[in-house]
Amino acid sequence: MAKKKQDPKIEMFKGLNREMDQIARDKGIDKQIVIEAVQSAFLSAGKKIFGEDKEIEAHYNEEDEEIELFEFLNVVEEVKDENLEIGFTEARKHDPECELGDVIGLKMNAEKLGRIAAQTAKQVIIQKIRDAETEIIFNEYKDRVGQLIAGIIRRLERRNLIVDLGRTEAILPYSEQVPREHFRPGDRIQCFVKEINRTPRGAQIVVSRAHEGLLIKLFENEVPEIYEGVVSIESAAREPGGRSKISVSTKDSDVDPVGACVGMKGSRVQAVVQELRGEKIDIVPFDTDPARFACNAIAPAEVSRVVLDERNKSMELIVADDQLSLAIGKKGQNVRLAAKLTGWKIDIHSESKVKAAAETGKHNLTNIEGLGENLADLLYNQGIVSPESLIEHSAENIAKITGLDEAKILELQQAAKEFIEFAKTQNIQMEDATVMPEASSETQETVAPAEATAE
Repeated sequence: MAKKKQDPKIEMFKGLNREMDQIARDKGIDKQIVIEAVQSAFLSAGKKIFGEDKEIEAHYNEEDEEIELFEFLNVVEEVKDENLEIGFTEARKHDPECELGDVIGLKMNAEKLGRIAAQTAKQVIIQKIRDAETEIIFNEYKDRVGQLIAGIIRRLERRNLIVDLGRTEAILPYSEQVPREHFRPGDRIQCFVKEINRTPRGAQIVVSRAHEGLLIKLFENEVPEIYEGVVSIESAAREPGGRSKISVSTKDSDVDPVGACVGMKGSRVQAVVQELRGEKIDIVPFDTDPARFACNAIAPAEVSRVVLDERNKSMELIVADDQLSLAIGKKGQNVRLAAKLTGWKIDIHSESKVKAAAETGKHNLTNIEGLGENLADLLYNQGIVSPESLIEHSAENIAKITGLDEAKILELQQAAKEFIEFAKTQNIQMEDATVMPEASSETQETVAPAEATAE
């Protein structure tokens, strides 16, 4: 007895519905997206086999589990383009009710889609599903940028850590890792979602352990007052793995913002320190007055005096000699963090250097004939620290500072010029009254004095 030949159509699409259900479940995408991808793939393959000029559509027949290709042709009296037209007589064979000018759809033989077309279809399906996955993941995670996310370390790729988030994977670049931290595959990790990008390989989620946002979000999780909006984190500065500073404020005068962040016996801040693997954290009260804010930020050092330059957004902090090491910190870390926290450039001066510079400046001024010590004190405190600077200032401005008449000021300026000329002829070098900072926030590797112990 002859064996019945298997219908090629049935063989070709056997189990198609089941396969699409499986893909939808595995990829976590809507089945309709899979159907559209398969239809698009067969349409692409059909045009490749039957011709790009033909008007072809692909439809999924769920009942027969078959992708059907239809060719659409205009019904005409005389055929001029076989790709787009069909004669009236021929059209009536397919649709007895059609008329001239109608468009009829003819089912095409899908068996003609050979091996090459099948491979093309497969590639299109894979790409369409990948695009759909990318869009779903991008839409799911785009609103989580700037938030905390938990995952499991899976592997190391070229110094970058790959983090399993469940639905997808994220990359923790080497530049966003903390040198002191070491993770192994299987370790749980909390990260800050820095950005999400579309790439040819799909959605790429970039996370960070070094970003200041990680510090802020950890405090938001640990401190209910921050989450409720009673306490606000105004700014944060961080040198990952070493030390961090945050400034906090409150709208409720009955709430201590620093105490709220520290918690009972330091429980809240210690929870954050533990998550950051021992990173030291300073919590300082925010102040709208830049000088007071800077004094808070430079803690634990105590500041004697602050000199502001609002135009250049810079300030000089003058501290006692025994507070100098604390103010600078290890390798200048404390002053750098204070500058980042306040947004101002900060220079640190010791009282002894400021005092020595003042004595030198006043001495230079008293060399001018007719200018006594009291007047030298007054001029020096107003920033006129040398005979040259006395000449540079207008007589009108100096008169406002000193209360002297302009004629007397002009006499003093002439005396200053004569002294400068005399000093040049006699090779007399005036001492430099400039106060060089002990440390500056703009110097990245400022080294504290040997006696420094603060970290």
